[in-house]
Amino acid sequence: MPTPFRHTEPLPPKAATGRVAEVYAQAARDFGIPEPAPFVVLSSAPALVAPAWALMRESLIAGPGGRTGKEVAAFGVSQANKCRFCVDAHTMLLHATGDHALAERLARGQEPADEQHARVLDWARRTRVPGAAREPYPFPREEAPGYLGTALAFHFINRVVSALVTENLLPADAQRLRPVRSLAGRSLSRTVRRPAVPGAALPLLDDPGPGPAWAAGTPVGPAYAALSTTATMGAGLLDADDQALVRATLRDWDGSHPPLVQGPFPDRRERPGARLALLAALAPGGITDADVAAWRRPEHTDHCLVHLVAYGAFAAVDRIETALTAPTAPSTPQETS
Repeated sequence: MPTPFRHTEPLPPKAATGRVAEVYAQAARDFGIPEPAPFVVLSSAPALVAPAWALMRESLIAGPGGRTGKEVAAFGVSQANKCRFCVDAHTMLLHATGDHALAERLARGQEPADEQHARVLDWARRTRVPGAAREPYPFPREEAPGYLGTALAFHFINRVVSALVTENLLPADAQRLRPVRSLAGRSLSRTVRRPAVPGAALPLLDDPGPGPAWAAGTPVGPAYAALSTTATMGAGLLDADDQALVRATLRDWDGSHPPLVQGPFPDRRERPGARLALLAALAPGGITDADVAAWRRPEHTDHCLVHLVAYGAFAAVDRIETALTAPTAPSTPQETS
């Protein structure tokens, strides 16, 4: 049976122990999928699994705001990032919420009929462009931790998935068929519609800190802080010059999908680590076997590769988060003569 993973071979989920096994158990209970590929592929670097899961759980599943609206946001982010695996997954999960008409409108490339959902979808798509989706948000302020956390979680997950997981959500791409995705969604409906207790993922984290102000004291904050701390550990796989290149490139990034040729990516023969990190940030689906082989050394295990991809992915998330949550400058009063 072909593996669903690219460039890495994570341990079979049945072999998981410790925190990773706890994440799989919680995912089975709260997500309805016991071994989700985006978290299995991270398991080669076990320290990343719990923070990535916690951010998704505490925002999308248990955070403030309705599940359908946040699924629309996750769909929009995934669409903006061209992550077909996640687009298909959220179409299926929208079926699980019971809104079958909405799921199929999005699957056909149409806009939602509901104006609020349409505004959320537009906002979510624009979050990829730094500074293009600031306040006013298309949801109540008290729901901001859930929606912002969901958007940022999937900016990270989309990049990891596009880099390290194949596009096929189901074998033989079966989710492309309407009856299959509808049936798959219905199989998850009981779990998706069951209320989730906020904060249940936080015991899986190691002293994460309170998190950013926009999380407003909700469990989304510590989850985001934990992922930030753990993902940026991958910077240690690059020297100071390569880290500076990643920071400078992300600082100048305008949210576009840069070309692989003549884009901002250094030559794999000269700076293979920086190239991998920047591809993970800006064009993760463009990572090739040749890119990975150029970087690999005997000491570079799958653990290292996953950490490097996570570092690049979170570098983009950090750029987006900074611009997305920056306060809008007040307008300057017109001077009168």
